[in-house]
Amino acid sequence: METTEIFDVVVVGGGPAGATAAHELSKRGYSVLLLDRAGRIKPCGGAIPPRLIKDFGIPDHLLVAKARSARMVAPSNHQVDIPIDNGFVGMVDRAEFDEWLRERAALAGAVRRIGSFAKLSRDADGVSVVHYLAREHLHRGEGTPATVRARSVIGADGAKSQVGRCAIKGAKDCQYVFAYHEIVKAPLVKPAGYDSSRCDVYYQGRLSPDFYGWVFPHGETLSIGTGSADKGFSLRHAVGELRQLAGLADAEVLRREGAPLPMKPLKRWDNGRDVVLAGDAAGVVAPASGEGIYYGMVGGQLAADAVHQLLLTGDARSLKLARKRFMKLHGTVFTVLGIMQWFWYSSERRRERFVKICEDRDVQQLTFESYMNKQLVRKKPMAHVRIFFKDLAHLLGMAKV
Repeated sequence: METTEIFDVVVVGGGPAGATAAHELSKRGYSVLLLDRAGRIKPCGGAIPPRLIKDFGIPDHLLVAKARSARMVAPSNHQVDIPIDNGFVGMVDRAEFDEWLRERAALAGAVRRIGSFAKLSRDADGVSVVHYLAREHLHRGEGTPATVRARSVIGADGAKSQVGRCAIKGAKDCQYVFAYHEIVKAPLVKPAGYDSSRCDVYYQGRLSPDFYGWVFPHGETLSIGTGSADKGFSLRHAVGELRQLAGLADAEVLRREGAPLPMKPLKRWDNGRDVVLAGDAAGVVAPASGEGIYYGMVGGQLAADAVHQLLLTGDARSLKLARKRFMKLHGTVFTVLGIMQWFWYSSERRRERFVKICEDRDVQQLTFESYMNKQLVRKKPMAHVRIFFKDLAHLLGMAKV
């Protein structure tokens, strides 16, 4: 199929990663097409740290709630409340948040189209051709086949990225946790212990054999969900149990959403020519925590920087910079979190000890400082030493539970 329309960049996927990439490149004067399926909301607790709010200029009106504490619940139902000192974690509704990001990209000059990516091919001159099914409105149906030429392509089309599978070797070999949540209406009569400024995290095998369950406040609604890599585990049943535990069994369900979440960055993000991945497509959801919005937006920004260098210099090796820079910034954290998930989430006994460790004030402070600022805290070496010996005591069974 011949087409004469051409863009400097086609961004496939309009979530936080894709919308951020489109915004960054449009600001620099490139012609950008942002292709998004629309109407698709990913299951997500919706937590964003202050670092994201600051770095990406997120306005206060998008924060539907501000969490000022977290509650961790062990298999025995032992609870540890952790205050967020001198700050808060912002909570967003993904439907509103993602659309705002897409609209910001459009205001910067990106062309928005509703459509589903189909495949990649090349014209006789070697330029990539993006094939997609275009839709004028959000409705069921296959859409109209369409094509557009692209000097470069950013695949930000989520876990199991079709762009990645079309263009990048190894993109299909990704580890996943399957997530499911229900957005429920906050009840008028609040259950005992309810706190609209607290995020509750449940480390219980009946709610997830290898991840955790969550109850996160969203102002007038709540996100109640869980995840697991065990395909035989019933996420929907587990969320029903979690709602019972939280006293929210009768809360009105507004919508249900499920999707796979990658738990490990892919070994390669580019095709060595003109395609690079970002966000979930690149596998940048943090292990153990499942946090993806911040890392997705950073990935989108780095993908935009790499494409900028490609278009500026014509050197395809520039695309490798996206992964290289991301792993330099966050690779150590991802490795540590991966080990944490593998070890602490593997049995009820270890989950119990994990929550017990979190009673420690040093652990609380360093954990939240690292989360809020997105970098490992190095200014308190003695606190790290104390935590090391406390962790060792738990690992060897010397600490009381």
